[in-house]
Amino acid sequence: MIVLPAIDIKEGKCVRLKQGVKDDSTVYFENPVEVAKNFESQGAQYLHLVDLDGAFDGKPQNLGVIRNIVNAVNIPVELGGGIRDLDIAKMYIDIGISRIIIGTQAVKDPQFIERLLSLYDEKVCVSIDAKDGIVCTEGWVESSNIEALELAARLEKLGLSTLVYTDISKDGMMSGPNFDMLNVLNMHLNMDIIASGGIASVDHLKRLEEMNLYGAITGKAIYEGAIDLGAYLKGAI
Repeated sequence: MIVLPAIDIKEGKCVRLKQGVKDDSTVYFENPVEVAKNFESQGAQYLHLVDLDGAFDGKPQNLGVIRNIVNAVNIPVELGGGIRDLDIAKMYIDIGISRIIIGTQAVKDPQFIERLLSLYDEKVCVSIDAKDGIVCTEGWVESSNIEALELAARLEKLGLSTLVYTDISKDGMMSGPNFDMLNVLNMHLNMDIIASGGIASVDHLKRLEEMNLYGAITGKAIYEGAIDLGAYLKGAI
């Protein structure tokens, strides 16, 4: 299982939100580029970036920082937040993003996902962000009335190969991911599943690994010292 340390970017800084609330953020580092380089030095195989401003505004807001991160590291980088048309998707692919993550538009415009998959195939990932099993959009502030598993099954039929599942109620709370829902998705789908939201300990990571998930995203737990990323990746804990 790949552990993807998360760098959430808001106003050019590395922050974490609590349950996706725009105005409930904690700034952890002023320079996200240094954070990315540090994660790589600890042995990270892949980085997970989110343009939080882009997620709320619907268009890229931290392009300079994102480009600098891609140029500063030698490991692949995935990115979500505000990727809502083909031009934005192409721009990120062109600057070296290895995998683009689509959220809102996967619900609102399935043809957009089909087009992206025809152009970029495995470079496309969808993030299903759910609360009480229902998918949310627009930076997690709108409910879609679509169940997470239903949407995931539709996306698999379109040819999607990688899925991020975030339980919004768990995100930033360090209370553990939604193991039950992740297990359901992993059992019913043939896609690579990446767990996100609430992963706060080595025990959580080990349990996800036992479930044979493809990946796990964690941010706050690393920043606050609950997970020693380097030690975990070396198998020391």
